[in-house]
Amino acid sequence: MTIQVSPSSISSLLDRDEYLSGLLAQVTAQPAAGWLQGVSQAAANVVRHSTVPTSRDEEWRFTDLSALRKQEFQVEKQLISTDIAALTLPEAANSHLVFVNGVYAPELSAIADLPAGVVVSNLTALATDEQERVRQYLAQSEGQQEVFTALNTAGLTDAAVVLVKKNVAVATPIHLLFITVAGEKATISQPRCLVVAESGSQVTLVEEFTNRRGAENAEEGVYFTNAVTEIWLAENAEVSHTRVERESVEAFHIGKTAIAQARDSRYTCHAISFGGKLSRHNLEILQTGEQTQTTLNGLTVIFGNQLADTHSAIALNHPYGTSKQLHKCIVGDRAHAVFNGKVFVPKPAQLTDAAQLNRNLLLSSKARVDTKPQLEITADNVKCAHGATVSQLEDDEIFYLQSRGIDENAARNLLINAFAAEIINQIPVPSLRESLLNTVKSLKTSND
Repeated sequence: MTIQVSPSSISSLLDRDEYLSGLLAQVTAQPAAGWLQGVSQAAANVVRHSTVPTSRDEEWRFTDLSALRKQEFQVEKQLISTDIAALTLPEAANSHLVFVNGVYAPELSAIADLPAGVVVSNLTALATDEQERVRQYLAQSEGQQEVFTALNTAGLTDAAVVLVKKNVAVATPIHLLFITVAGEKATISQPRCLVVAESGSQVTLVEEFTNRRGAENAEEGVYFTNAVTEIWLAENAEVSHTRVERESVEAFHIGKTAIAQARDSRYTCHAISFGGKLSRHNLEILQTGEQTQTTLNGLTVIFGNQLADTHSAIALNHPYGTSKQLHKCIVGDRAHAVFNGKVFVPKPAQLTDAAQLNRNLLLSSKARVDTKPQLEITADNVKCAHGATVSQLEDDEIFYLQSRGIDENAARNLLINAFAAEIINQIPVPSLRESLLNTVKSLKTSND
């Protein structure tokens, strides 16, 4: 399962190569050391032979990156001394890693509250044997040839690493917090995360991308976050993964989440997207053994002129797999949401049970959504379904609430909150659930 970039005209190809060369020069200014050097150089070669996608590429048909290409980004290593207590989760007070502009911030991190058999660290601080363990997995997932994934790997010098050993159950959530501090010029940062859950292990992971330096207010600024996360589940492992994107409304965010599931493993993802002038999340699931369980819940909430794109690909290559996906979009003003979900069920994947649904709520006559759920099935003994809905708030529902003494704006907000809560309420971390619900409740909506 590899994302391919289609060729375009020679003239535009030259332009995009020049732009990519500039990005590549920025992110590789600090060369990787040791065994990472070979990984970085191989990825850099991929970037040199790649192009920035355009709307002529099928996978990017609805997502125009021309605004990104107009920006000149530079790497900013600025750290912050601001108290980030408001950003940390009470449940993970002693189990969180913080990266600022892609750089590990040990003074802001705390990893004391972890059981034996769990390693949570930045890559460069790992012991030699742990480094060798990481080497087996880092940059080894499918889709490494995709241009933005390769760009991240080309600039790889450090990463957030979570290793959970065999039969270890981690009760405490692990919070990976990636903060961007915008500089005077547009900046680029490339967070990297690797999670390895060995056989029989269990872990809850919260991955958050933000430019916030306090509980409520965010500092605006133009920047580009290009993030890659790889998660490997061994036999009978269980990972609950919550991914929250709350970037500046002037920011660009492109993220890849690549999952490999071995036999009997269970993976759950709650992907929440609020921020970004332009954001895209590529979620790729590769089944490497039979009888896996995959649950994907997504929520996109965008207003103004935001564009948010979710592309998912689930490759169910073995029998008895179960996959359930529900992605919701709340789109207001002139915002534009994109959902493209693919489920592959080849002939060996008999007795697969796969369901995919995209539900969209448009709050404005000028809001837009492009949705394309897809099933590709060659197996003949499966249970598969997919679908999409696009709707507005129902007048009769608003009228019913008004008849109970609730004014129109409150009625609209109540219905919007209920639409979002179906996803948010499934997040296993109470404080994060409450924070996200409060974010949705604070949104100013209208029916213009």
